Amino acid sequence: MRISFRNRRSVVLSLAVLVLLGVLSSCTRAGGSDRAEAELTDNPTSAGEVRLGYFPNVTHAPALIAQHNGLFDKYLVDSKVVAQQFSNGPTAVNAFLGGSLDIGFLGPGPAINAYTKSKGAAVRMIAGATSGGAQLVTTPDISEPEDLAGKQIATPQLGGTQDVALKAWLAEHGLELGTGPTQVRVLNVDNAQTLNSFREGAIDGAWIPEPWSSRLIFEAGAKVFLDERDLWPGGTFPTTVVLVRKEFLEEHPTTVRAMLRGLVEATDWANENPDAAKQVTNDEFEELTGGRMGDRVLDRAFDTMELSVNPISAAFPRLARDSVTAEIVTEEPDLTGFADFRMLNQVLEQSNQQQIHSGPLAAR
Repeated sequence: MRISFRNRRSVVLSLAVLVLLGVLSSCTRAGGSDRAEAELTDNPTSAGEVRLGYFPNVTHAPALIAQHNGLFDKYLVDSKVVAQQFSNGPTAVNAFLGGSLDIGFLGPGPAINAYTKSKGAAVRMIAGATSGGAQLVTTPDISEPEDLAGKQIATPQLGGTQDVALKAWLAEHGLELGTGPTQVRVLNVDNAQTLNSFREGAIDGAWIPEPWSSRLIFEAGAKVFLDERDLWPGGTFPTTVVLVRKEFLEEHPTTVRAMLRGLVEATDWANENPDAAKQVTNDEFEELTGGRMGDRVLDRAFDTMELSVNPISAAFPRLARDSVTAEIVTEEPDLTGFADFRMLNQVLEQSNQQQIHSGPLAAR
């Protein structure tokens, strides 16, 4: 039977002071964590600055809400949040690998890529953010997979989460990539430009996250060809996860935990106050992009996804296989040790919420 940190602490308090200090120095792991690697030293020194990255997408709503409502600042008393806006996952990955990003919200595809590119040395996944909220939308005349032959379909970025999902799905349906009449041409187009390209007839569809799929539907006449939720057991799959630079995590676990407290509070608040969460997300979206989403777009976008700090670890082996099927990588990535939920589980334990296990992503 696992003894939680809180229970262990109660036991230790009955011991002498020196024993207490000795035990606490080795018991920083959160109750419920199933990681097998060495414990983090709970360094109380806060980082003076936290470089935080996220996208102006509804699928990044927890980050937008936490930032807009000041929830990161609420817990980061001694640290300054320096927010950076990214338009796609691969750009955020480069920032992580270049050491210019400390914590970031991005899709699972680029997150996996950051881990494997650095051979597990650069980053760790520390939480989830959203599930769902990604679809393949097309012109109304496309109704069967074979109708995509000879068509041009957009994804946000080469090697991004939706790019991998589309290419793996095409491969599973026997559709080859290319420019021939029986092939599907996949174009990498920025989300905002995808809307204009679809309107102009330059593309026939796009596999994209919210709110862009809903905008194509309501503003450009697209239809849903495939909701990615239909491809996953129970309709749940990770769309946005939270990554941290490993060095930053090791040096400033207190700061990381504070950020996660803000994330958990933002997620709980959004799920308890859905209408207010939509408006706050729209306010932040307008601040980042200069444009505001219509109510129909916003309502539909939120209806297609779920906000949760659970990154659905069980989905990652399949995501790793999909990256091979999509020919983004040549061999299936080894994701052993990719997840580190110790800080998250400490936060969840404090609020009496269910612990998150790293499952197939645990260190051996």
